[in-house]
Amino acid sequence: MKPVVHLDRDFIGYGPQPVDPRWPDGARLALNFVINVEEGSEPSVGDGDAITESALTEGGSGSFPGRDLAAESMFEYGSRVGFWRLARLFEERGLPATIMACALALERNPEICRYLRQSSFDVCAHGWRWEHHRGLSVEEERERIASTVKSLEATVGRRPDGWYCRYGPSVNTRNLLVEEGGFLYDSDAYNDELPYWVSVEGKNHLVVPYSLTNNDAKFMRGAMATSDDFFNFLRDAFDMLYAEGERTPKMMSVGLHLRITGHPGRAAGLQRFLDYVKQHQDVWICRRGDIARHWHQHHQPT
Repeated sequence: MKPVVHLDRDFIGYGPQPVDPRWPDGARLALNFVINVEEGSEPSVGDGDAITESALTEGGSGSFPGRDLAAESMFEYGSRVGFWRLARLFEERGLPATIMACALALERNPEICRYLRQSSFDVCAHGWRWEHHRGLSVEEERERIASTVKSLEATVGRRPDGWYCRYGPSVNTRNLLVEEGGFLYDSDAYNDELPYWVSVEGKNHLVVPYSLTNNDAKFMRGAMATSDDFFNFLRDAFDMLYAEGERTPKMMSVGLHLRITGHPGRAAGLQRFLDYVKQHQDVWICRRGDIARHWHQHHQPT
């Protein structure tokens, strides 16, 4: 069996002298906020699963057999309340963001879909629902990708620009994305601060790496407790990248969840960070699709 080139591990990347991304207007940093819309797509007894998903909720991870009504309610808070608080924070400041959306979650929330149709947010597919792609057959995964695209086209009126698996990709995911076609990028990687090209079945495919570092999931894993923790961590990451950007501009991704940062005590930290970055010049606050289109236009593979 011939090796799959894009699965070869690369420990070098751009090396000591990264490519100049030539961000628009000479920006020192491309900053992308990702809002994960997952509520209603998580494992639940009502959808035939053995347990209720409790990850990234206030209840920790009880994961006891059967239905967990408390965890269900915490997920519901995200789409009922959290989404609208985060949307308001970005809207009031005229800032764009990327929605990483599970297709089933949007099917179950037409109000959010109506908002997204007229908003400046772009959409990255976050799978059909929460499931381990590594456990799917090639045929099953091919069907999930196609169904996700079809669903998002129906709910938000346009196909997703990119793709990001909920639990990480399978060894077949990237091949199937290229086979499906129409994706500007995928974000199933965490290994760089700049986009890069890979060869998939002889075709060039763009990877826009994501980050679980600048991510509010750390609240639920005990690494953060207060809005100041979140603000200080994001500010320090931003300051380091902004300073480096005078010579080597990079990109920064910030991951947000409706049922986490959507709560007021955490949203306050995000609010401070949004206001902080707006005080800086030469920062390109953009959507994930904008980064991908910029790379397609200015950095074709050689």
